[in-house]
Amino acid sequence: MNLKPTIVLKPLSSELIEDIRVTNEPFTLIGRIVPQLQNGKWSYEEQLFDEPKDIRFPDDQLNWEDYIDQENKALFLAYIGSTCIGQIRVVRDWTRFGYIENIATTREYRRTGVSKLLLERAEAWAKDKKLVGLSLEAQDDNLVACRFYAKHGFVLGGADLLKHTGSVIDTALYWYKMFDELS
Repeated sequence: MNLKPTIVLKPLSSELIEDIRVTNEPFTLIGRIVPQLQNGKWSYEEQLFDEPKDIRFPDDQLNWEDYIDQENKALFLAYIGSTCIGQIRVVRDWTRFGYIENIATTREYRRTGVSKLLLERAEAWAKDKKLVGLSLEAQDDNLVACRFYAKHGFVLGGADLLKHTGSVIDTALYWYKMFDELS
């Protein structure tokens, strides 16, 4: 009998800070989202790249203690046993959304449901705070992430062509998931 390992989500504590960077592994860019605004509604098409490429974000240089036992921000880590396999970082935005600053899963555990569990934990946190929904920014060339957000109830709410001026990112995409029961 092959038992599925138990995934445990833990809020950040001082003892767990060293595990945060473990989840910052390369990911593959396979295509981009091309957004379009028509009659006040966003839609998009997908464009696949001829050649996928791996990239990695730089490590965040934050004071991680600021995420421990806070009312307006949280960081949750996913574990199997003592191995950290994922994280999600969420803050209360002035717009009354829970803004997801980062979500990451180690390569080995991608497409296993870990990110879904982390997203559900951020949603529970935001609902507990009586927020109206979740929001996040994704880059237009991170098609896999954009597909994940759309699959889990997020809708495209905007695009910004200037936010990443001077970088390799063309467009910042803003995704939103509204909580119907609080609207």
